[in-house]
Order: sequence, then C-alpha cells, then structure tokens
Amino acid sequence: MDPAGDRRLTSREADAAAFPDPAAEGWEPVRDTGFIGLVGPIYRRRRGERWAFAFRAAPKHANLRDVVQGGMLMTFADRALGRNAWKAAGDKAVATIEFNMQFVSAGELGELIEIVPEVVRKTSSLVFMRGDLVVGSRTVATATGIWKILG
Repeated sequence: MDPAGDRRLTSREADAAAFPDPAAEGWEPVRDTGFIGLVGPIYRRRRGERWAFAFRAAPKHANLRDVVQGGMLMTFADRALGRNAWKAAGDKAVATIEFNMQFVSAGELGELIEIVPEVVRKTSSLVFMRGDLVVGSRTVATATGIWKILG
C-alpha cells in the first residue's frame, strides 16, 4: 500500500520507497563499467578537497543473513580510499598494496552506507589512508590501507 493506504504499490514503487535514490540526496553516481559497475552503483560528492562515497544497500548486496556482505563493504572502501589516494598523489595512478578492515556492526538492507576517506600520511611513493563506513552516527566498519604511487 502507498503511505496514505489508498492503493497497492507496484514493485518498482515499493523498491523506490524502500531504497531511495542517493542522487535525490545530492550524491552523483560513479561511472564505472568494470567491477564497480557490477556491484554498484556507488555515489560520490565533494567534501572539501576529498570525495565522500556512499552506496544504498540493496538485496544484491546481502549475505545469507540478509545483511550487507563483508566483501561488498571491502570493495566499496577500497574504491573510496583508493580514489582519494589517487587525488592525494597529484592525480597519479595508485595501487592498493595493503588493506585492512574491521567489521563493527551489520549494514542493513536499505541503509545508505557512507565513507569520508582521510589521508593519514603521504610520502613520495606511498599514501596511507583510513576511513569509517557509517550509517548516520553508527559505525559499520573501519578501513585502513596503503597505496603505492605508480610511475
């Protein structure tokens, strides 16, 4: 039923109500025809000099317990931290050489999971990054990693 209780919602309307589009909240979709295109969409928006990233947890992200699969959280964090490492490296290509994640709580379907990556340290050849994956004020996971500046 629609919120007023007047009629049944179509499945598309029900999905839109359960999983609102982050673009309506000011996020822009990340264009990627590779792996992220398969597991996304993911979204980004400027946060000062950095990019914040988000994704809406959908049924395709669920594990057998119907919460967000840890591999999705890791993929999402690796992309977000890596894009900010790229920016910190002066738009030079980077490659993940170490990545760690601690799972703190479950990401529930329908939630908008966000991360605002932070540069911990940059050297001439490495960028050290960290970020918290959050839903509102609740931490879902924390991630840290090191990116090698290439060529």
